[in-house]
Amino acid sequence: MAKAWSLLLLLIILVFVAFVEGSHGSKLSQNYYKSTCPQVLSIVKAKTESTLKKKPRMGASLLRLHFHDCFVNGCDGSILLDDNSTFIGEKTALANNNSARGFELVDDIKAEVEKTCPGVVSCADILAIAARDSTVVLEGPSWKVKLGRRDSITASRADANKFIPAPSFTLSALKSNFHAQGLSLKDLVALSGAHTIGLARCTTFRAHIYNDSNIDPSFAKSLQHKCPRNGKDNIHRRLDLRTPITFDNFYFRNLLKKKGLLRSDQELFNDKSADSLVKKYAADSSKFFKQFTKSMIKMSNIKPLTGNSGQIRINCRKVN
Repeated sequence: MAKAWSLLLLLIILVFVAFVEGSHGSKLSQNYYKSTCPQVLSIVKAKTESTLKKKPRMGASLLRLHFHDCFVNGCDGSILLDDNSTFIGEKTALANNNSARGFELVDDIKAEVEKTCPGVVSCADILAIAARDSTVVLEGPSWKVKLGRRDSITASRADANKFIPAPSFTLSALKSNFHAQGLSLKDLVALSGAHTIGLARCTTFRAHIYNDSNIDPSFAKSLQHKCPRNGKDNIHRRLDLRTPITFDNFYFRNLLKKKGLLRSDQELFNDKSADSLVKKYAADSSKFFKQFTKSMIKMSNIKPLTGNSGQIRINCRKVN
């Protein structure tokens, strides 16, 4: 009899836990909006595709927004918040100031979603979906985006300055930075492959082209013509020389030739611990794509707000 009661009690506890998790949405799910906003994926996809056809560089911008969002206290849409009377947000952090782009596009997507499903879909989830869709539009891999994140009600420039990896980082610093987010060396190398698209400002690669030895001399010299030691901080150059608006594995091929634009890029092929991964992804884009999707799913699951935490912002730029 005692055993039967113990089993019954265990069953009651399991049912209760399942109910609590289900009712508060504590876990992300691919089908989170299946009944509340089934159109969200098609809305985000349509808006992202139409924009990237005209402005393909925006794909890299959206992917970067999601990355920078997740690295600062989790994937909670905090990067989208404007400053207010209670906090200085992340938009003016060193990595984002005069650099982060795509906020207007996120506003447009959110407005379209709100027309169909008011007050249902978070800004954090919209960023996660748009990052995936951008990668696909630029001929990269696709993955199933888990949803159910809620939006933060605060943001922190100080935390953004602390947690977003800098282009000057050594491999050791990069490893520590990613490890703090629960990400491995394999994740670090694969996610860095997102630099196969987009541009970087002179101020982010100046030190590498003038001070470092692990760079092709002719490559460095060609960049020095455009990016002087002083001034022209906002001159842009391609992160991937050959195919800057195609998501492929040329980023890794560039590293093998010591033609990584940022110091933090070339550091991946400057140390035996990461060299083998760079070589593998340079030789086989399918292996890069496979790991990139795994690492994106893992990164997108960093400390999401769920259940009753946070809120669903109506306007991504401000707290309700």
